[in-house]
Amino acid sequence: MKDPKTLTLDPPPAFTLFPSLNPPQKTQTFHQITTLFITFLAYAAFHASRKPPSIVKSVLGPDPNPNLTQTGWAPFNSSGGPHRLGELDLAFLSAYAIGMYFSGHVGDRFDIRIFLTIGMIGSGVFTVLFGLGYWFNIHLFGYFVFVQICCGVFQSIGWPCVVTVMGNWFGKSKRGLIMGVWNSHTSVGNIVGSILASSVLGFGWGWAFVLPGILILIVSVIVFVFLVVNPQTIGLELPVEEDSGMGTNTNTEGIALVNSNHDDDNDSERVLGSSSDAIGFLEAWKLPGVVSFALCLFFSKLVAYTFLYWLPFYIRHTAVAGVHLSHKTAGILSAIFDVGGVAGGILAGYVSDLIEARAVTSIVFLILSIPALFFYRLYGSISMFSNISLMFLSGLLVNGPYALITTAVAADLGSQSSIKGNSRAMATVSAIIDGTGSVGAALGPLLAGYISTRGWNSVFFMLIFSLLVAGLLLIQVVRTEITVKVNEGKWLLLTAIAKR
Repeated sequence: MKDPKTLTLDPPPAFTLFPSLNPPQKTQTFHQITTLFITFLAYAAFHASRKPPSIVKSVLGPDPNPNLTQTGWAPFNSSGGPHRLGELDLAFLSAYAIGMYFSGHVGDRFDIRIFLTIGMIGSGVFTVLFGLGYWFNIHLFGYFVFVQICCGVFQSIGWPCVVTVMGNWFGKSKRGLIMGVWNSHTSVGNIVGSILASSVLGFGWGWAFVLPGILILIVSVIVFVFLVVNPQTIGLELPVEEDSGMGTNTNTEGIALVNSNHDDDNDSERVLGSSSDAIGFLEAWKLPGVVSFALCLFFSKLVAYTFLYWLPFYIRHTAVAGVHLSHKTAGILSAIFDVGGVAGGILAGYVSDLIEARAVTSIVFLILSIPALFFYRLYGSISMFSNISLMFLSGLLVNGPYALITTAVAADLGSQSSIKGNSRAMATVSAIIDGTGSVGAALGPLLAGYISTRGWNSVFFMLIFSLLVAGLLLIQVVRTEITVKVNEGKWLLLTAIAKR
């Protein structure tokens, strides 16, 4: 294995093919924008290739309208079809969650550009292989499970890599907003995947997998040729922290104060992206705030991924204004949830930068999402307008904290003062947080597959309960954030109240 300190010294092939890309012809700002775009494109492609299983559920499973002759696709078209579809989700997401812990550890010790490219190629190949089951008339449940497990392992490589690259190029100032805008790749990928997969269902469900699979293979070439992992690779300086009080600190109880202004005196030594040895897996778990946010993401992502994998199926099986929608319409309509997710991620990032408190922002979104889901279940079927508006609101509130925790919070915790800004810890910390969240993501769709046979009210009760628990897990961090802000006089209203 290579020396950790010399992992990313070689520039990508594009800098040999196109010398004009090198500094000083192109500035650091140009390369920051380019990096943001390439990583955005890469993870959007990951999510686009992850979306087809949710789109084809209503095609593979038994049709809700008994008068139609459509019988689905064996072995998913029997009365136990929803159970098997849920087990298929479990296979993918379990492999994804387990793989996430290992990929983050490897990502801190390997050339991230090459590692990310491998993950994208593997994801594309196995996504296409799933779709080929249509043309080869494969009805063996074990085949689909095997393909989903392999796909999940390769998909787990993506997130730790792109978060680390972003952390290497961008300092903490305005990180919440930047990461919020950037994290819209998740929803954009879901939207693209939904539209691609839904638009070709009429030609056979296999196309719903083949097109997104080809898309991620194409983007993998762009990543391999153009992605610059860190500024040093091309002779630029690392982003120095601005004196804006966006550091991560720890109080005497060991609680991470994400975005507190209480910086160390030796702030200049804590440069994001500094070269140092990669942090150990168990050591990363002990970092302040990692456990609280990881467990919160477990329940938050459980909800988000239940919508990701079951919303088209739910829409197809729930009459809107008394009418059952087609497979194609249900798939496209489900993209509204992700449109709301784009707005939610940006809004959560902006608010967390504004008030300088990630946990407070997250818990407010989580609390508000509870009535949003309740009203969507209760009134979403009244009309198309109510369905779209409540679905958008639910997506905004559910995906807001999910996006914030997986991006800005993970990057903050992976470069906090207790480890002197060691960016080599970012992939490991990001993998721990998102990997734990992915365990919840695996559990949610599986439970939905079983619980949905008893009625959708039970599914929504599970989702609302999960959001409540997610919020409760952040209470101690929220209290600490508020205490610090009051003591520093940052939140004037709360300070005035405290003095009284």
